[in-house]
Amino acid sequence: MSKKGLAGILLTLVVGAIVAVAIALPSPTTQAPASFGVFNLGVSPNEVEPGETVTVTVEVLNLGEEEGTHVLELVIDGVVEQTQSMTLDGGDSASAVFEVQKEIEGSYSVELAGLTGAFEVVQPEQPPDALEETRVYFFDVGQADATLFLGPEFTVLIDAGDYRRNDVVPHLMSVGVTEIDLLIGTHPHADHIGQFPQVLDSFTVGEVWMSGDLHTTRTFERALDAILASDAVYHEPRAGQVFEFGTLLIKVLNPYELTGDFHEGSVSVHITYGEVSFVFTGDAETHTEQAMIDRGHDLEAQVLHLGHHGSRTSSGSAFLDAVSPDIAIYSAGKENPYGHPHDEVVQRLAAMGIPLYGTDIHGTVVMVTDGVTYSVETEYAVPPLTGTTVAENMS
Repeated sequence: MSKKGLAGILLTLVVGAIVAVAIALPSPTTQAPASFGVFNLGVSPNEVEPGETVTVTVEVLNLGEEEGTHVLELVIDGVVEQTQSMTLDGGDSASAVFEVQKEIEGSYSVELAGLTGAFEVVQPEQPPDALEETRVYFFDVGQADATLFLGPEFTVLIDAGDYRRNDVVPHLMSVGVTEIDLLIGTHPHADHIGQFPQVLDSFTVGEVWMSGDLHTTRTFERALDAILASDAVYHEPRAGQVFEFGTLLIKVLNPYELTGDFHEGSVSVHITYGEVSFVFTGDAETHTEQAMIDRGHDLEAQVLHLGHHGSRTSSGSAFLDAVSPDIAIYSAGKENPYGHPHDEVVQRLAAMGIPLYGTDIHGTVVMVTDGVTYSVETEYAVPPLTGTTVAENMS
């Protein structure tokens, strides 16, 4: 064999040995990439005003055994708006927090690591504009009712006192009434329609409402005669009807139908001026109050005129809860023979924290409102009845 052939054999043996060694050597260890789990997307609050902050959060978990880094992309309405890198040891978890502000009103979708949510930007609710001043007079007319709404575009009188007195017209004239848009007789009893003839004779009255119940008394007959002799439009309202007198909104709560019971047929109304509401129920008793609730009427109001002069037959707990008034007012005569208002009603209001005014104690009570706020003025400087004053009076 030639030297050249021998050299070739040796080279082949060397290369083979090197290859064998290379095959025998262990390969270097390769570290598997970290794996992350992302869960529990939170978007809070879901509704904000322009410029307010929405916080978006997720929980991130390193599922591997070694330290790793994960990059999160916050996508709002399909656009990547923020990124955040998180480095966690194997098995560790942490919260990722993003803060977002949007100035434009609308709904926004949120996507983060495949999880989705949403939030909405809304314009702040604007406070209502104040209206012109309206005054509501709960006149002191003894053991009777007479309440006047005197506003820039309306004059509404609810009930007209007792037939044995002659004080309603002087009250009306004293506050500048020259004409009446609406005169309501809640029911035919003499302590509610007693001075209809004087009112209709002294003022131009646009419209008269009565329940439609008929009575046999001379007081009722004189009231009807006065209506017929006037140019007033006559109407018998029913529950569910709605009327506007200028900026005054009147919703009829009762009667739904007549049964022959005068108290049950009392014309009851929910009156709203701007954002301030009043409820009047004539002499409606608790079962009629419950019927108003059952019919689903909106009864909430800041001011409740207590039914039946504050009698225990009216102003039940369920009705007080439904109206949820800020204050209550009753009309009654001083030291009246009926004991109005009854202690049960006074105590019920005191337990609910509702201040109580009465014409027998405070004289004429006046509510002054611009349709947003209101204040109470009284003829006599006596504080309202509250839980404390009731307890003091009964001790």
